[in-house]
Amino acid sequence: MQKATTKRQRIALWTLISPTLFWLTVFFAIPLLVILFYSFLKRGTYGGLVYEFTLNNYVRFFDSLYIKIFLRSFRIAAITTLLSLLVGYPVAYWMATRPARWRNTLLLLMMLPFWTNFLVRTYAWIVLFSRKGIINAALVHAGLIDKPLSLLFNERAVIVGLVYGWVVQMILPCYASILGFDFSLVEAAKDLYANDLKAFTKIILPLTMPGIVAGSILVFIPSLGAYVTPDLLGGGKTAMIGNLISQQFGSANDWPFGSAISMVLMVLMMIGTVVYFRIAVSGDKTSTGKGG
Repeated sequence: MQKATTKRQRIALWTLISPTLFWLTVFFAIPLLVILFYSFLKRGTYGGLVYEFTLNNYVRFFDSLYIKIFLRSFRIAAITTLLSLLVGYPVAYWMATRPARWRNTLLLLMMLPFWTNFLVRTYAWIVLFSRKGIINAALVHAGLIDKPLSLLFNERAVIVGLVYGWVVQMILPCYASILGFDFSLVEAAKDLYANDLKAFTKIILPLTMPGIVAGSILVFIPSLGAYVTPDLLGGGKTAMIGNLISQQFGSANDWPFGSAISMVLMVLMMIGTVVYFRIAVSGDKTSTGKGG
């Protein structure tokens, strides 16, 4: 009887997970293996694939030109993550400390603009930042400037667009982390003569660090691989690693090199994810230890 029950449980378990396994296998694992396979091939004279094994695609990535693009992408992604944290954490803190009856409404209002298509929201920044856009027109009309500012097609515009596009990814994990925080610990710290700043830096910030780390990973990874925002707001002047990959699969018709860049980027993202899990787990252990 016990063996029959165990067999039925296994069948039920496989029935539940089989759609997920099918989806991950067909739409993630197989395409990933195809890209990995392409990365070790050669490009034909007029494009296409030559089925000869080579490591030149990975060696080529370390050319100074591509390293420069990667370092630029890393810098922009890091700045985007930092600005998203500076904007998102206070917003998350304010929302989490509101009365319970308002929290769901605030979450809805925060997420409502982001239900619009990402491309449409990016184009909206072009309307705002262009030389004849709303911001320049308002500044000229107010007499604050004599001629329109160059707000568009530069690195600053790309960063603003990325922060706007991914700041919610920072707010939500921070909000969840702060919502589960025990504020009686702050009261205890103040009873021990800690001021607001010390209570925040010594109590609130360390115990909500898992949310900060999660939000940072969720912002940094898509920012590092972004290509729509740099293409539209950077105007081709601020090429990032995502633009390079898109170019290799498009106009350059160099699928092996594009695949190699994609694999390098994915490995770096996986390393970042592993680091996140390690920090999050250590943060949870520290929090549990303090709580005990």
